[in-house]
Order: sequence, then structure tokens, then C-alpha cells
Amino acid sequence: MTKSERLFNLVTLLSSRRTAITAESIADVMEVSVRTVYRDIQSLQSANISIEGEPGVGYLLGKRNHLPPLMFKTQEALALLLGSKMVQAFTDPQLAKSAQSAEEKILSVLPERQKISLEQQPYRIPLLDSDNHFRNTHLILRQACENKLKVKALYKDGRDRTTERILWPLGVIGWFGKWTLLAYCELRQSYRNFRFDRFAQIDVLEEEFFASEECSLEHYLASIPKDC
Repeated sequence: MTKSERLFNLVTLLSSRRTAITAESIADVMEVSVRTVYRDIQSLQSANISIEGEPGVGYLLGKRNHLPPLMFKTQEALALLLGSKMVQAFTDPQLAKSAQSAEEKILSVLPERQKISLEQQPYRIPLLDSDNHFRNTHLILRQACENKLKVKALYKDGRDRTTERILWPLGVIGWFGKWTLLAYCELRQSYRNFRFDRFAQIDVLEEEFFASEECSLEHYLASIPKDC
């Protein structure tokens, strides 16, 4: 990350806050040293960016800074932030980090009254350590889908019987609170949905697969009855 990108991210982080944040907390979020945070704050102050605070107390963007115009209605912002929280809770660590960054950018352009309103909204999406296994599964399967790499999996069916499958991972689909991998199964020679919680083991192979008009996520979705 370049210094200019880091300074932009620091301003965005400070803009998203209503209260001061310590240099140590900034360093944790931005994955830099505390010394780098202090240097970056000095650089911004030298560029006439108003930052209030001091070491040991915390920092906050000054009121006299020009903020971007309001872009979101409160319910629009709520929808985006709720989606961000769901990504952080239910998908993989890489997407979670990107969602958190997007959330900070959204909050940075909202006026104070909207930030207060959003802090009082009723939705809460807890991040549970017990879901870490599924987050890792998300990461493995998402990357396999993106890179079009076959996977070898040990999969348990509803009767707890385990079979070995070679799968072409085509997409990740959420069904009524359950995540599934939509894949072409070489064993069954057809589309199958595989629940994340039934994978006993997943190994990404080096062998690529090639989707086609007759074998793709779009083809599968088009085949689902509309009243399903």
C-alpha cells in the first residue's frame, strides 16, 4: 500500500468515527505500526487536514473539514451497513475485511445525526468464533470458483455416509440460512448442491475446469422453477 493510499484510508477511518480512536486502535485496523500512525497524522495535519487529539488520548477528524455531500438516505445506509455486517459474519475473512473497509467509507460521508440513528438500529449480527470453520470453507470454495479449479471433497450425506467427490465449483448459494456450493459433480455427472456443514475435507486441485452454456452457474439458476 502506498503512503497516499494509507493517508486516504486514515482519513476515511477517522471520518467514520463519532468519538476519538487511539493510535493503537488505528494501527490494529490499518495493520501498521503505531509510529507510522503518528507520522501519518502529522502528514495530514501538515496538509491542513484538521485532526484533533493527542497521543494517549486518541484522534478525531476536526469539525472544520469539508465533508462530501450526503449520498444515502438513512434506510439506504442501514441496508448497506447491514449487508456489510452479514458479509463479515457469514463469509470469508478476506471479504469481511473488504466489507469493513466499505463500511468505514459509507460512515465517513454520513452526517452526525445519521451516525447516531444507525448506532441505535435494532439489527445485530454477532461474529462467533464457532463459525470460523465455515468462514475458512467460504474462502477455499470462493477462490476455487474464481480460479475455476476442481476440488476433491469428502462429503457426508443426510444419513452420515461419506463419499469422495470431484467437483467443478460453479458458485456459492445461500438457501434459507444455509450456504451451499453449486457444483458439477463428476460422480453424479450433473449439478449438485453441497452444504458447507457436510464437507469433511476439501482439497483444491491444480486441474482447471471450463464452464459452458450448458454447465454454468447462470445455466443452473435459469433452470430453477420461478415458483420454487
